[in-house]
Amino acid sequence: MKACVFHGPGDIRVESLPDPEPGPGELTLRMEATGLCYSDIRVYKGQKAAKQGVIPGHEIVGVVAALGAGVDGPAPGQRVALCPIIACGRCYYCLRGLRNRCLTRLTLGYDENGGLAEYLRVPAALVSLGHVFPVPEGLPADVATLTEPLACVLNSLEGCRLSAGGSLLLLGAGPMGLLHLLLARALGVATVIVSEVDEARLERARHFGAGVVINPGREELARAVMDATDGLGVDAAVVTTGLPSLVEPALAAVRRQGTVSLFGGFPPDSTVALDPNAVHYNEVSLTGSQNATPDQYRRALHLLTVMPQAAEVNTHRFPVEEGRRAYEARLGMDGLKSLVIF
Repeated sequence: MKACVFHGPGDIRVESLPDPEPGPGELTLRMEATGLCYSDIRVYKGQKAAKQGVIPGHEIVGVVAALGAGVDGPAPGQRVALCPIIACGRCYYCLRGLRNRCLTRLTLGYDENGGLAEYLRVPAALVSLGHVFPVPEGLPADVATLTEPLACVLNSLEGCRLSAGGSLLLLGAGPMGLLHLLLARALGVATVIVSEVDEARLERARHFGAGVVINPGREELARAVMDATDGLGVDAAVVTTGLPSLVEPALAAVRRQGTVSLFGGFPPDSTVALDPNAVHYNEVSLTGSQNATPDQYRRALHLLTVMPQAAEVNTHRFPVEEGRRAYEARLGMDGLKSLVIF
């Protein structure tokens, strides 16, 4: 099979490897599409760790090709999406349903082979945990690759304690910022404000239903937010991209008892200057969000069936032989999400 293999920062190679065979408790997928996450780009840039020699890709959709001994489902030929987390199932966090916080967690595409290959052997632990989800009838494979990122966004917004009719500021209108926008609108958030310096992405935000768009390079963000919320501030602000400089304006934009969520991963050794009184006296909650629970994966997959605009976040498609071009498109901020298709 053809596969993209990570050999270190800046070094992704397309190689021919043996087709995997499922062992006991495992299954094999014939891959249909794998999305490239900005976390993959951070690994490529040396800002995040992954095992050398691993096949990247954790936004995975494929068709079941073969079942190993002891596996009774899903049936061969079934299209499935994965929660790529291999969790122990018995630690403090797993027992509370928070497998994304597992103390010994491994993840496909970083620690074990992922989906940037023609075939994927799905580990037995992942199968036994129920992290293989049948894709609803009629949902295309390329759209179903958004299950993982949308699950992460669902976790983010649920952590913000937003209510229908509420207000939200999104700092950044990249793929994840736009998925936050689409899901917030689907969940009934009435006022969504998007801050972004890239005009093309601001226009995408308008197209996706942002009520207010702000270019902070041309207008004062705090004033624009207060104007849009009758001087109150937003219920929640999400820093969707890994820029430490966005934390302070997020804190300035939320109302008393509002929530600031740090969603995007930041470069190593990032620091932020913080006025603790701004948190203390205004009773602001400062939180983070990383990955999602299996239940959020399940719900995100079904949310995609009623969020048709989400498909527009996937703008670039490359065959596996041109897998490096998928990385180059993301590095160059060319369009939004890149897929490798099979």
